Amino acid sequence: MARHLLAVAAVVAVALLAPRATGYPWPVCGESSSFKPNSTYQVNLNLVAATLPKNASISPNLFATAVIGAVPEQIWAMGLCRGDVNASSCFSCLTQAFHDLPNDCSYDKDATIYYDPCMLHYSDVHTLPGDDTGPMMDTYAINNNANVTSDPARFKSLLAALINATVEYAANNSTRRFATGEADFNQEFPKVYSLAQCTPDQTPAQCRKCLAQIVAANLVGFQSNIGGRVLGVNCTYRYETAPFFNGPAMVRLASPSSGAPAPVPAIETPAAAGGEGRKYSVPGVVLAVVLPTLAALNLIACLCFWRRLRPTAEAKQPCPMDSTEAEDIEIVESMMIDVSTLRAATGDFDESNKLGEGGFGAVYKGVLPDGDEIAVKRLSKSSTQGVEELKNELALVAKLKHKNLVRLVGVCLEQQERLLVYEFVPNRSLDLILFDTENEKREQLDWRQRYKIINGIARGLQYLHEDSQLKVVHRDLKASNILLDANMNPKISDFGLARIFERDQTQAVTKSVVGTYGYMAPEYVMRGNYSVKSDAFSFGVMVLEIVTGRKNNDCYESQQHSGDLLTTVWEHWEAGTVTGLVDPSMAGSFPEGDVLRCIHIGLLCVQGDPAVRPVMSSVVMMLGSNTVTLQAPSKPAFFARNGAGNTAVSTASVQG
Repeated sequence: MARHLLAVAAVVAVALLAPRATGYPWPVCGESSSFKPNSTYQVNLNLVAATLPKNASISPNLFATAVIGAVPEQIWAMGLCRGDVNASSCFSCLTQAFHDLPNDCSYDKDATIYYDPCMLHYSDVHTLPGDDTGPMMDTYAINNNANVTSDPARFKSLLAALINATVEYAANNSTRRFATGEADFNQEFPKVYSLAQCTPDQTPAQCRKCLAQIVAANLVGFQSNIGGRVLGVNCTYRYETAPFFNGPAMVRLASPSSGAPAPVPAIETPAAAGGEGRKYSVPGVVLAVVLPTLAALNLIACLCFWRRLRPTAEAKQPCPMDSTEAEDIEIVESMMIDVSTLRAATGDFDESNKLGEGGFGAVYKGVLPDGDEIAVKRLSKSSTQGVEELKNELALVAKLKHKNLVRLVGVCLEQQERLLVYEFVPNRSLDLILFDTENEKREQLDWRQRYKIINGIARGLQYLHEDSQLKVVHRDLKASNILLDANMNPKISDFGLARIFERDQTQAVTKSVVGTYGYMAPEYVMRGNYSVKSDAFSFGVMVLEIVTGRKNNDCYESQQHSGDLLTTVWEHWEAGTVTGLVDPSMAGSFPEGDVLRCIHIGLLCVQGDPAVRPVMSSVVMMLGSNTVTLQAPSKPAFFARNGAGNTAVSTASVQG
């Protein structure tokens, strides 16, 4: 669930939707972060390997985590064994995992491996409980010889009931967040076995939500086959028509009467302490129970939470909240950091620790007592716009988790302070390096790093637009809002202007156009229309900036042309001389084919008609494969010709 939709975020979200024929183990390797042999990260990994398997095997819930070292060489690891295995099997499985995974994912800082009895994940990014951005794997057991039943609709309904019951039992199992299930419907239907598990550090609501997401995302595949499973970092689900777990089932579905329509079945579960079981009803349609509200922290929840913290008469009035809002408040409360800690961390917000300042207020560097470096966004008391930005960022970022998004560490709302606490990103923002006039910083960006930045931004946007539990339009993508970590990995930041879309929503309209000229799509500037395609436009501008090292609003080649970067690139593209615009700080050391491909993709993204701009999943695919044929781009939006000295909007830019 951010937890990447499927998020946020141990490594780049991975959803393998095709049936997986190979057996265990299943390794999933990271893509951008790596370490060197005999490095500090390697030493830290060896230390974790020496302790975590034992700690997990002796734990009553067969689960252990470990954090060793300091950023950027810090390693966070998690090991979880299936709830029905014994301590010896758990220890053996995790020991084998630590032996296999570094070989399967050589020198990757982000890596995960799945076995039948256990799962191991380690990363340089800490995954929060319930935040399953990935990596994920799914597999379906396919019956190629016969249909499961002559009444597939009825069978699916009963299967949904088993799924619901197993998920609910696992979420309420306080010991291991684990459950097994069995449904013996009647002679017409095969017996079905199920299993659900979350990491034990999750709350019941977090576990229920994590499982609901992975079941809902794969339900169609499940119901078309005789078995299926989804393996995630923080939760997993499986069902088969043959037994696969140890011991008796914790959840048993009562048999429906033959020939009757699929009922709302009764679920019989054993009592927690071995006493009499209890029965309760489960809806027959999985969407009614398995799909919880996936909305972000909405404004009502934020206002209710802040009202509770304010010692006013208004705060004493009850604020109605549904279960989702209450859960959202629980998440926020778990991230609260007291103001005294942040004052100490930043030297009481000393000027020497100031990293920058914007319309919302200032950002300060700080160091927490455990040594973690942080960036603290302090809302200006005189900025009413900043209040709304902070509410919006809190509502969004708390539930977004991906390695290419800046990570929210905590929040402080006390003593009239409103503070958001983020991970500290040492290389600051992309614009400070890319547009450095002295060229000293710019020379750090060779082509390999520039391509990694382009690819990372694209993956972060794909997560926001398509893969996260939310559908988010950023609305203010620009080089200054791309932060670079110690390894020059990009992280999208500043969600103050972002907006959440419904899953089937394609665009929205606003009367208040906000953002940065030069990055805003023409349909947004002229009509207030914004969508994922307006974010794609901003991304295309950044791609061209990263390749050329030039700002979009700069004027180039004033002797011959007058206009923005898009104008200049398009004219050179038509003339076949576009490689002459590549940033000279790279001293000609770049693969021409890769550079041309990136420019081509950038031009596709800045086309005037939003309908023909690619979505970000297509962009990621185009960046990752030279075999994908790219369409010819059309004239960019805001294309300007020299002549009268005016910049004119192209005819293409007023379409859509």
